[in-house]
Amino acid sequence: MRTSALVLRIHTLDNVGVALCPLPQGQEAGGVTTLDAVPAGHKIALQKIHKGEAVVKYGYSIGTATTEILPGQHVHTHNTASAMRGKLEDRAFNPASVPVHSAQNAAAPTFEGFRRANGSVGIRNEIWIVNTVGCVNHSATRIAESASREIVGKGNSIDGIYTFNHPYGCSQLGEDMAYTQRLLAGLARHPNAAAILVLGLGCENNQISLFTKFLDHPDAPRFRFLNAQDVDDDLEEGVKLVHELADYASQFKRETIPASELILGMKCGGSDGLSGITANPLVGRIADKLAAAGGTSILTEVPEMFGAEEVLLDRAADAKISSETIHLVNSFREYFQRHNEPIDENPSPGNKEGGITTLADKSLGCVQKGGSYPIKQVLDYGQQASPNLGGIALLNGPGNDGVAGSALSAAGAHIVLFTTGRGTPMGFPVPTIKISTNTPLAERKSNWIDFNAGPFADGTASMDDLADQLFQLVLDVASGRAHTRTELNGFREISIWKDGVTL
Repeated sequence: MRTSALVLRIHTLDNVGVALCPLPQGQEAGGVTTLDAVPAGHKIALQKIHKGEAVVKYGYSIGTATTEILPGQHVHTHNTASAMRGKLEDRAFNPASVPVHSAQNAAAPTFEGFRRANGSVGIRNEIWIVNTVGCVNHSATRIAESASREIVGKGNSIDGIYTFNHPYGCSQLGEDMAYTQRLLAGLARHPNAAAILVLGLGCENNQISLFTKFLDHPDAPRFRFLNAQDVDDDLEEGVKLVHELADYASQFKRETIPASELILGMKCGGSDGLSGITANPLVGRIADKLAAAGGTSILTEVPEMFGAEEVLLDRAADAKISSETIHLVNSFREYFQRHNEPIDENPSPGNKEGGITTLADKSLGCVQKGGSYPIKQVLDYGQQASPNLGGIALLNGPGNDGVAGSALSAAGAHIVLFTTGRGTPMGFPVPTIKISTNTPLAERKSNWIDFNAGPFADGTASMDDLADQLFQLVLDVASGRAHTRTELNGFREISIWKDGVTL
């Protein structure tokens, strides 16, 4: 709901609006006159808000006024404080709250992907080297670079050979080690990789013989295994094994696949005041389009669900999903408390500079990426999302960009849609589509940004038109007709969620 060309009131219940451009003091905007200068993306009071009264955005409270706020005043950290609640209480499941969507009459969308031997689908035909331990990082890099020179672009269907370095796999205990094993196993089963070389050292805690227990059918022809200590020349032996894997991977060709088998991961980072207005709701439209086609989107960043839990619980598909969602959020709060950290910590300095005031402010904007279809699956870290879900999966994971993006990749996301108001070059194992919240960022960092959601705030494009364009880009990337900036720049990396001591 646009109050004016200068200010956006997102929900009819809101008592603040968002400045769509910098507003000087004395500017008539949104039915009020600004009493302060208000930066773009920041909030402006649309009515008097008494001390102790809720500041309402997206139709929900994002915090409490710490002083009386007059119409036209800038609303931010100087006059608003977090009002985060404690542990979520169990609540009765309400079937009437589950969103219902009408059947789609349009032709079901498709993409051109690779059907694997186990029936799964990939959108790239790559070979991945998965390291059991950080000690072999540079060996893996040398193997990937040497094999790429000999294999990629030599008339076969191999799109690339990649490895994802990390510092773990040894000196870890218990659940901390299991986090590493589950994340790496998720990558090893990802269908974007036609074949996998598992590279170990030989003396690490995460030895290949133990790691294979986390893999599905490790005896399948898509796997090769190498302990670097077992051979005279690990580079020579590694390249030899990659050649064997390339012979296997070369058999796969693109074929038409229904979009119901596509899995998208939703991520935001470096947010600003427009994140919950432009890019995040736009990605939510993509989640809805994919769900309407029978596909799956994954929403993670559990701390950025704090304050937006009611929105998610109202979309739980059944009582079991509702209970699992409550457990997901409460478990993460307990994780914070075990480490004596506050659960209502304000967003990062960059987020606050961009107009995000409280964690609830960020969270309510963050969950916009999940669209409006029912939540049908709740996943622990390292678990895989189901294709053909026709809705949303929630994935346990932190908000950290690297850890969350890696978790989405390991959960089976073919593509990560990454919204950003401030920009980042980071990429993940799977193609990562960067979506800017504002036009200046898209213009300034065109080498990072794949799609600009800013025209909605600029008033030059509708959300419907932008959603059609972005969904077509998703299908083009999935089909290999387009490549993301992170792919073209060679930016691929992983971060593993660590929760334990290092020996």
